[in-house]
Amino acid sequence: MDKPLRRKAPPELIAELKTLLGDRLSVSTVVCDQHGHDESYHESAPPDAVAFARSTEEVSAIVAACHRFNVPVIAFGTGTSLEGHVAALEGGVCIDLMQMNNIIAVRPEDLDVTVEAGVTRKQLNEFLRDQGLFFPVDPGADASLGGMAATRASGTNAVRYGTMREAVLSAKVVLPDGQIITTASRAKKSAAGYDLTHLFVGCEGTLGIITELTLRLFGIPEAISAAVCAFPSVDAAVKAVILTIQSGIPVARIELLDDMSVRAVNRFAKLDLLEKPTLFFEFHGSSQSVTEQAEMVGAIAEEEGGERFTWATRPEDRTKMWQARHDAYYAALALKPGSKGLTTDVCVPISRLADAIGETRKEISQSHLTAAIVGHVGDGNFHTIFLIEPGNEKDLAEAKRLSSRMVERALEMGGTCTGEHGIGLGKMQYLEREFGPAADVMRTLKRAIDPKNIMNPGKVVRV
Repeated sequence: MDKPLRRKAPPELIAELKTLLGDRLSVSTVVCDQHGHDESYHESAPPDAVAFARSTEEVSAIVAACHRFNVPVIAFGTGTSLEGHVAALEGGVCIDLMQMNNIIAVRPEDLDVTVEAGVTRKQLNEFLRDQGLFFPVDPGADASLGGMAATRASGTNAVRYGTMREAVLSAKVVLPDGQIITTASRAKKSAAGYDLTHLFVGCEGTLGIITELTLRLFGIPEAISAAVCAFPSVDAAVKAVILTIQSGIPVARIELLDDMSVRAVNRFAKLDLLEKPTLFFEFHGSSQSVTEQAEMVGAIAEEEGGERFTWATRPEDRTKMWQARHDAYYAALALKPGSKGLTTDVCVPISRLADAIGETRKEISQSHLTAAIVGHVGDGNFHTIFLIEPGNEKDLAEAKRLSSRMVERALEMGGTCTGEHGIGLGKMQYLEREFGPAADVMRTLKRAIDPKNIMNPGKVVRV
């Protein structure tokens, strides 16, 4: 594909934004470079300037100015995305939202909260703790909530509490011409008009910039317990997951690590897990109910050949276990010091999960690359971390080939090219294949809302 033409921010626009923001507008090469890439393998593409906004009104003014000059606008949170979402492919102005980090209102009686886009999930949960509430969506990284909404993030708790799609009740959004809209009320349900909230949740900044969110909250469970169990094969582990879900056991988390991932976390976190496909579970509820859940899951695991079912109730033991799971990416990198990770994800119907992982693992074993697999198996989502040597084109090409095969397999199985990483610039070709003519409807929406194509151009759909 041809390299996109840059629409460089002209001096007049820079001067206008400088008047608006003062020192909070930067054209420093270092600052622009920092905002031109995420945590993926995709090549960095720095913007012409970075604007550090402090309010929705400032975001509106910045976007309106860029709209007049036909200059691209890219929203930036913590930069933890994985498909090149923040790369300024055509130049333009990056709006950093991390100074918009106010928790505007908590309403315990309604179980909701309104926050600015730069609030991170850990910041929110720390604030909520004393009120007996928590926000459950946990993608691993301490991402900004605005970025999580924009990429429709998910995580380890999704099997029970859902994803950002279910978590967002309403959003305040700045449209491409600078207009500010609110997508919905705080009511828990509505039959009024089009569902604008879910149009912008997952749009990856290509239709507008989310500046505020109203989110669902949950009460902190009375009791939490966790368990870990090894299995003779991925197939046996997935069968245990399916039986657990079919039995109606309200498990909060079910995570799979393949044998390579277990080997990695054992070394990285100094654990002594059996180096076999392993499931991590977490149970929420009353003291009696979590005991019953763990016992029922333990019996199911035993039926499927599970070994060393270990139950953890002490907070420090649970924290150590889940920290090891969250550090699986860094643990995998440590298997091959100096390597870089190319991470991809797919999601399939849970009945096809064992086949999808098994065939992926088989292809990896026939490759020269080292790779680890982890998965949110309760909802059919899994990730593969390919270890590649920086600058090694052979490694990169092979990782891309294997990643492509993962996606093709997922689509053939009735799944999706991405369960939670999003499309960005990395999976645009797969979106076309997955949706067919429906991708044209997405393009129609993009053209209608953003006719100048200034909102994060070159991502999600080709225009």
